[in-house]
Amino acid sequence: MKLYYFDVLNPRKVCALARYLKLPVEFVHVNLGKGEHKTPAFLAMNPNAKVPVLVDGETTLWESNAILCYLARKAGTDLWPTDARQFEVLRWLMWDATEFAPQAGTLYFEHVIKSRFGIGAPDPAEVQKATDGFLRFGAVLDAHLKGRRYLVGEALSVADFAVAITLPYAQQALLPLQDFPEIRRWHAQLNALPAWREPFPDLAGPAALAEAA
Repeated sequence: MKLYYFDVLNPRKVCALARYLKLPVEFVHVNLGKGEHKTPAFLAMNPNAKVPVLVDGETTLWESNAILCYLARKAGTDLWPTDARQFEVLRWLMWDATEFAPQAGTLYFEHVIKSRFGIGAPDPAEVQKATDGFLRFGAVLDAHLKGRRYLVGEALSVADFAVAITLPYAQQALLPLQDFPEIRRWHAQLNALPAWREPFPDLAGPAALAEAA
């Protein structure tokens, strides 16, 4: 399997899961700064010109949450469950994509990506709007996590890898987490996983086989 990535949010979650599951993945770095995601060869894999992309034999898959589910199933784990928990996991994947991630992702873009790629200063109006949204939906997440180890009960799932993806950048992205103790506790558990802390092979070691768990 080949996993095409760059060290930004959505590739981070799939790289982390691949390493956590110790799957035989070849990590292929795609330099967004140099426009490598817009080449004809890459566009043939993903016409959206985005990472990540997974290529497994005849299967080419894009969209990070779909890749999470595929990798979990490929490894024979229940991180993408087949019982009634699957609907709970799907609910949190959808909620993240439509409610939480747009807020956290905007703060990440304004405070991290703009600075990294030299594309301007944070937009105060966008920051305020996203901060308000983060506080609103963060309260939903924090309340849900109370009394639960992970998003779906006591077992780790792909939903945890998806919903928590901005939290490693909380300080840089100025995520307002001070009133959300359950979110902080939950992320501390994920942060105990080496694969979560160091998901990218170019940052954690050779770009070869997944090796951290």
